[in-house]
Amino acid sequence: MMSAAVLEMSARAPAAERLAAFARVTTDDVDEAAEQIGRIFCPHDLKPAAARAAGFSARHNCAAFEGFSINYVAYGGSVSIDPGCLERFFLVQVPLAGSARIRAGHRELDAAPDRTASLLSPTIPTRMMWSDCAQAILLLDRRMVEQRAAALSGRAAGVVEFDPVIDLDAPSGRALRASLAGLMALAERLGSSGRLPPVAMADWRELLLDHLLNGQRHGLSDAIQTFSGQAERLPRALRAARDHLADKAGEPLDLAQLACVSGVGIRALQLGFRRHFGLSISQMLLDMRLAGLHARLAQAAPDASITDIAFDLGFTHLGRMAGAYREKFGETPSATLRRRMS
Repeated sequence: MMSAAVLEMSARAPAAERLAAFARVTTDDVDEAAEQIGRIFCPHDLKPAAARAAGFSARHNCAAFEGFSINYVAYGGSVSIDPGCLERFFLVQVPLAGSARIRAGHRELDAAPDRTASLLSPTIPTRMMWSDCAQAILLLDRRMVEQRAAALSGRAAGVVEFDPVIDLDAPSGRALRASLAGLMALAERLGSSGRLPPVAMADWRELLLDHLLNGQRHGLSDAIQTFSGQAERLPRALRAARDHLADKAGEPLDLAQLACVSGVGIRALQLGFRRHFGLSISQMLLDMRLAGLHARLAQAAPDASITDIAFDLGFTHLGRMAGAYREKFGETPSATLRRRMS
């Protein structure tokens, strides 16, 4: 086990800047930082510690998608941040360097790399003190989260408030951190002028919503678990959901629509797919999309681009796609295309 001194040194180690192509704010002026970052997030009070004011700096890089964004935010020196209630969005903050003390309502936590992250709810007043801190920050639209929580719990849409503490050493915390790292790497690979296809955009939204609403404790967690008890009714509903998934495999995944078609709740569907098919919904959709890729490559023109076809079908990581394709069909996508050309 690492000593407290080693952990502290690790927490203060510099982190490489991320999302550099998406720079939105770069300044060493406190008022400018508060005004510009406030436009992106929400208005807030920003104050450097008096003894460290000369060392202040601010950096905010933001890659925005539909309903969510991935951000890199770094402050030099020690700064207090008081946004009050966020109102419009949820924030997941994963420390990359330095440390942060966060008060959310009546809860307090110390966030540090590889140990603890935070999840801020829009209706809970928040105050923070960052110390030479850089964080990867996921912003999720409030309405999107609340509507999904309603669909999962079988209740009318309303306020959702999370436990603000994310244990990065717990399985759910590790999975969330890995997904955010993947999203950040994807944004960097696409670049500021790149685009994320609607299919991939929807897949990312579903993954992020699943991490939050099924992986983190919140006020509707028990209601979601109770509503999921419908899983015993699922065989007929599952067949309807599977058929609909196959018909719409080339379109963005819409779990709310899938639940409507099948007549049961989203969480019940998720549990039912694992129980009856041995696959998650996203795994079954991947299997269907791989089949679609195989069919398109088998009929493609000689000058067809595997990358373009895969991207249109929602594959954003070509290495993983190729591995999954080879595992399913026993050959690479390029081998399939070569057979068509021969």
